[in-house]
Amino acid sequence: MSRGRVGVLVPPANPSAEPELTRLLGSRADMHVSRFPVRPGLALAERLEGYNAALPAMARSFGDLALDALIMACDGPRYLLDPDEDLDECERMSERFGVPFATATVAVMEAIEHLGVDEVHIVSPFQPWLTELAERFWKAAGMRIAGVLPVRAQGGFSPYDITPAELADQVKQANLPRDAVILFASSGMATLPVLGTLGAANDRTLLTSNLCSAWWALSRATGRPVTLNRSARRAS
Repeated sequence: MSRGRVGVLVPPANPSAEPELTRLLGSRADMHVSRFPVRPGLALAERLEGYNAALPAMARSFGDLALDALIMACDGPRYLLDPDEDLDECERMSERFGVPFATATVAVMEAIEHLGVDEVHIVSPFQPWLTELAERFWKAAGMRIAGVLPVRAQGGFSPYDITPAELADQVKQANLPRDAVILFASSGMATLPVLGTLGAANDRTLLTSNLCSAWWALSRATGRPVTLNRSARRAS
């Protein structure tokens, strides 16, 4: 399989997207990262709006580097939009820059369709208002929501601060069905360390923002179909 070249856009303080995407892309693609500008003093909603507005400039930040795929590896900003707006912008970006472009949310949509999933449980580390927007977004995308599980770090709702142990404990305590499809929101929350534990001895399908982003990017960057394996919870 030929190696691809994937451009990744991440928020400045995101601690998890790059390490997880590096593992998920493996030897099949090289990853090149550009970070959104730091804008101190803004409320979260304003920062998220700024990320959406900065997309064209961020795509240009790679200069003449030839990319096979370009993905915005963060889902939070897209919950300020509706799914059709998200999809339309991805199509415009792809046409404008001549490279397949997707957001993490569009990658999740395509992964859900690829797997033929009908119903999901959402696990969200976001502040309550953003979790509500995420639920509304996925419902508008045609997804049936079986439940929403807010998870939090010791100091409050914060995707960047919740530890894998805190995440795993809270999901275990929720006693989700053994055959549940679980979508972990946020590319900034460390999810790969918990998939083995939460998926052991059951028939769950565990999807994460970063897993779906890697699957989408590999499919484009290598020019070959990539299977998203329900039982193994990985791209193969």
